[in-house]
Amino acid sequence: MAEGGSYLDLAVTHRVLQAFRAQTSPVLHSPDPALTPRELEVLRLVGRGLANSEIASQLYISEVTVKAHLGHILTKLGLRDRAAAIVYAFDTGLASPGG
Repeated sequence: MAEGGSYLDLAVTHRVLQAFRAQTSPVLHSPDPALTPRELEVLRLVGRGLANSEIASQLYISEVTVKAHLGHILTKLGLRDRAAAIVYAFDTGLASPGG
């Protein structure tokens, strides 16, 4: 979204998080070492459900920069979209349900 809003409908996000929480023992993987420290920060905040505008405000960078970082993250990790990035953040422990 150009406005920096959420890419997932809130109902879908809720169902995704419920399914994740239902897992008894998630297996965590280490984040890809190709990601820069800033990309890891952006990915962590994406995993927490923050919109681009919120990430930009929290990291004191522009929304354009957030979008660039997210694009690099998706490319480096071979991910399709923001939803896949959220799952990756959970799988690596960068984000957690309720965190």
